[in-house]
Amino acid sequence: MFRLIAILYVLVATVLAGICVTAALSLGHFGRADIALSALAGAVVALPVAWIVGKRIFAFTRQA
Repeated sequence: MFRLIAILYVLVATVLAGICVTAALSLGHFGRADIALSALAGAVVALPVAWIVGKRIFAFTRQA
């Protein structure tokens, strides 16, 4: 299950970090620190998301 969560984390973190950076840039935050913090926030939020999705996929495939 850890491998599944790790693979999901790579995908989810990329998407959420990109969304956060895009949101920061669209709000006019063009500083280096603002962009880095928004990317970090997306990566941190991706941890529980990948964990939840991974658990659900694992439970679904275990069931079949």
